[in-house]
This record gives sequence, C-alpha cells and structure tokens, in this order.
Amino acid sequence: MTNCSLDRLDVKILSALQKRGRISNVDLADAVGLSPSPCLTGVKRLERAGFIVGYGAQIQIKKLGDFQIVFTKVTLADHRRGDFVRFIDAIQNVDEIMECHHATGGYDYLLKFVTRNVSHYQGVMEALLERDIGIEKYFSYVIIESPVVKQYYRLETLVSPQ
Repeated sequence: MTNCSLDRLDVKILSALQKRGRISNVDLADAVGLSPSPCLTGVKRLERAGFIVGYGAQIQIKKLGDFQIVFTKVTLADHRRGDFVRFIDAIQNVDEIMECHHATGGYDYLLKFVTRNVSHYQGVMEALLERDIGIEKYFSYVIIESPVVKQYYRLETLVSPQ
C-alpha cells in the first residue's frame, strides 16, 4: 500500500507526528481536526503504508559534550555498479557516518560524519582508506557552526494532497 495517496488530513497527521511523536491520539485528533477513532485509523493506515516507519526521541547532542560534524565529498576510483555496491556495503555500518548521499557533480558521495573531534574523524577516514573500498580521493569540510538545523520536514510544501 505504499502508493497510497495522501489527503490534506494525512499530511496534517504526518506533520504533527514528526514534531511530537509522543502526542496522545486525543491531542493528535484535536490538532488535525478529527475525532480520536478516525484519527487512530488514519495513523494505523499511514503506518501500514510505510509513511510512518518509527517513533523516536530527538536528542540534544550538545548536552552530551563536544562533538564534530564533518561533511566529506568522496570520489570512487572506478564507477561500475559493483564499485558502488562495495562502497555502500563498507560504510553502512560505520557508526560515525550519519548520512550518505549519492550526488551529481565532481564527486560520487557526500557523507555526514559526527565524531568526537577532528582526530577521531581522521582515524575513521584512515580506517576506511585501509579497507580498500574504492575511495580515490576525498575532501573534508569541518563544520564550525550550524545556525539552521531543522528536525522535521515542512510536509505542506513538499506534498500535493489529493
């Protein structure tokens, strides 16, 4: 049921849940303009359709101590399908890699690392290079500050409800 179309109320439900995953069904129903029973039915339908894949806590990582975000552009030496698969297989379980994006332009992948510091990042990169996973070159961008980081998508601007 992944091709299920979204209506205006579905988008409102998804929007509210991504902002407050622990909202009660009664409060959610009130927020989206439904009674509780149809609201719960809608949530369950969205879960079954794969629009809602889980619920979790948003952590204020700054409270845990210092950390370093580094964006890294990676270019692979070869560009056969197997080279891309080998690279992804090698990095998908690296805890410090939070995101991996296959991109256009002068590189193949954009990675987002979150590490304790620059030395930790460099150790992770050196370990990846030693694994011989096809990295030809990489460029690192150490983030000094992130003045805008959004924790949820603005669904109303991304989805055209039916």
